Amino acid sequence: MNNIDKKLLEQIADLHKIPSGAFNIRKNGEMVKRNTTKEIEIVPKKDKSGIDIYVKPNTKNKSIHIPVIVTIGNFSDVVYNDFHIGENCDVTIIAGCGIHNSTCNPSQHDGIHSFYLDKNSKVKYVEKHYGEGNGKNILNPITKINLKSNSFMEMETLQLEGVDYSNRKTIATLQENAQLIVKEN
Repeated sequence: MNNIDKKLLEQIADLHKIPSGAFNIRKNGEMVKRNTTKEIEIVPKKDKSGIDIYVKPNTKNKSIHIPVIVTIGNFSDVVYNDFHIGENCDVTIIAGCGIHNSTCNPSQHDGIHSFYLDKNSKVKYVEKHYGEGNGKNILNPITKINLKSNSFMEMETLQLEGVDYSNRKTIATLQENAQLIVKEN
């Protein structure tokens, strides 16, 4: 990875090096590096761009990093990531997109994330967006959340700087005693 890649990963995912544990790093529409663990499996989709993340029941105090970086102009990327969280889990998911666009053309990333939390599970989801350079930086996230009974999700989204346009959509379905907290900055 070059210095631009490293700066973008620091901004959006607080990564100063390749993380330990489960992660998927994507650059310019392609997977750069991926790691799965015995508790968390990351599987590429066969029918479209994206991944399925499977967290086994009773997984606690684990994190998953899935940052995306874009370093070219005149580029549009769409990714579909589905998170399947088993019963009684407690995990943190760090996502986000950083764009370095040194051209006069727009660069765009649309992340469509679907969450399926089983009973009694807890997820903290952090999504940061950052842009820099000359061209327009466009980010259009869609988040679909399905919470089974007694599950909890906290979603924290941050537009750090340099994003020229963003259209965020969040859709949620909550079963009995499920809770969702959304913090947008």
